[in-house]
Amino acid sequence: MTREAASLIMIAIALVVLALMVWGWRRRTRRDADVRVPLGEPAGDAVATFSGLLVATTRHDAPLDRIVARPLAFRSRAEITVTTAGLGLAMPGEPPVFIPADRIVGAGRATWTIDRVVERDGLVLVAWSDGSQTLDTYLRLPDDDPALLTRAIDDISAAGTPTGATS
Repeated sequence: MTREAASLIMIAIALVVLALMVWGWRRRTRRDADVRVPLGEPAGDAVATFSGLLVATTRHDAPLDRIVARPLAFRSRAEITVTTAGLGLAMPGEPPVFIPADRIVGAGRATWTIDRVVERDGLVLVAWSDGSQTLDTYLRLPDDDPALLTRAIDDISAAGTPTGATS
């Protein structure tokens, strides 16, 4: 086999792999079309603010099932604001997300989610409802105490009880 033929075979394999990746992502996007991400600026009085990372959003109790609904589809830096009315997430280049307090099921701590493992209880898990299903959003606070965020969310959530999840 010549070098040119080997190169063409490698290029063909790479193109097939890329096509399968695009197909998989589009299929997942269609699957998650029913997820209603609550967009909007934070309302209410600020209770606490944090700088951190949006790690992932998954189906409730399925930390390996990433939701690809924008703007929660990708890991990103995030400004996290807990207000008397809910939880706000501001990611660079994306519309802000505001989860009203009556949609928050609770908050807890986790050690892992899709493609991310951290120290024990290093992630904050926020369980919330989009109106038809419960979702888990995982946040990481590298410079702040995650217990403060968990407590602030539980204080304003409708249920007022943590999910108790420790993945």
